[in-house]
Amino acid sequence: MKYVSTRGNAPVLSFDDVLLAGLARDGGLYVPQSWPQFSADQIRAMRGLSYHEIAIEVMAPFVEGCLTRAELTELVVDTYARFTHPAVAPLKQLGRNQWVLELFHGPTIAFKDYALQLVGRLFDHVLKKRGQRVTIVGATSGDTGSAAIEACRDRDAIDIVILHPQGRTSEVQRRQMTSVLSANVRNLAVQGTFDDCQDMVKTLFNDHDFRDTYNLSAVNSINWARVMAQIVYYFASAVALGAPDVAMTFSVPTGNFGNVFAGFCARQMGLPVEKFIVGSNSNDILTRFFETGSMTADGVVPTLSPSMDIQVSSNFERLVFHYLGNDGMAVGRLMDEFRATGRMDMPQGAYGAMREMFEGHRYSDEETLAVMKVMRAQTGEMLDPHSAIGVAAGIKGHSYKSSTLIALATAHPAKFPDAVEKATGFRPPLPEHMADLFERPERFDVIANDLNSVRDYVATFAERVRT
Repeated sequence: MKYVSTRGNAPVLSFDDVLLAGLARDGGLYVPQSWPQFSADQIRAMRGLSYHEIAIEVMAPFVEGCLTRAELTELVVDTYARFTHPAVAPLKQLGRNQWVLELFHGPTIAFKDYALQLVGRLFDHVLKKRGQRVTIVGATSGDTGSAAIEACRDRDAIDIVILHPQGRTSEVQRRQMTSVLSANVRNLAVQGTFDDCQDMVKTLFNDHDFRDTYNLSAVNSINWARVMAQIVYYFASAVALGAPDVAMTFSVPTGNFGNVFAGFCARQMGLPVEKFIVGSNSNDILTRFFETGSMTADGVVPTLSPSMDIQVSSNFERLVFHYLGNDGMAVGRLMDEFRATGRMDMPQGAYGAMREMFEGHRYSDEETLAVMKVMRAQTGEMLDPHSAIGVAAGIKGHSYKSSTLIALATAHPAKFPDAVEKATGFRPPLPEHMADLFERPERFDVIANDLNSVRDYVATFAERVRT
């Protein structure tokens, strides 16, 4: 399997090189040169398999030529053995033909674990083979950081620096990152927004001298390996509910578009999906795009669902690449236009095709709280604010007569206890393995929203093992 950049001006790479590269050298994102195909019979054959067995089948084509099946199996089994539910990603019924997929049974109780716990092991495996060391630099709006740190802590060949927007994550999200005191881990609280953090990370990767000096790598969803591992739970949940003989509608609360794009990848591979529904909070750039065909950035408004407080959705570029016929030059022009003006207009033909597959719905904080209250009362399901948006958007856009709805629950309610308590009157306790989180000491550095300050910090941290 080979991978190409969405900008069309970077080397074609194998999986292990894409894993370590993260962002392509032309500023684009890597995608497979072609999509593996699963027939209806092959998808039916997944029925009754465990989560890790489905994961091996789905991911094996993407790592072909870099990992043997035995190596992939060992990494996958080790990854999901630590998850707390025997089904790994269990389904719960909400209503007629409507289900919620619980993606919060990993070590940091958010959906990012399903990919990042594997990605950390992939890094370790590849780096040990090559005798190399990397410095991972990532930006998080809340959940990616803790999952990445948990996956990379104490690993011999990895240093990791995570940027998060100061005061714009929940306290649980912050403490999950800052209470990890491992020598190879550092946290930066940036005095800005998530978009500021993400933009600085991309700029560091586009500085090729700096990138090469410190061997930078990425664990954000700009890294293809993240998306690859997330494809698995789309197949696993759909097969459990009758695929390929039943079509699915997936509803996904999203800000950076990586999670829902993984579902789109599953569809490209043969999974029957009727529609993808995107749930947004007040930072509704994606919903506005699917309504108008224009992506227009605006200021970020803090909400009860901070992981979606994003205005620049990095993974959307991968979708644009597909709908522009894999034309990297055209993608580059649109991305340059967006960066220069804060606005991007899709060609009408491409936008029309997108609208056949995607729709978006937005929810204010007040509407989100109302959904959480109603779902608790009517179904007994306690949802965090992000998951509530996904469920509400899904129910609003679902035609139960033609497909089965799967709404993705992306975080454990205990990650956002204040919002859950406000909505339901019940304060969800942390899982047993995190019960002492608020007693653990923290370590983080507050830093100005300044690229040079972040660059110097990363360089100084990375240099400590090179001197």
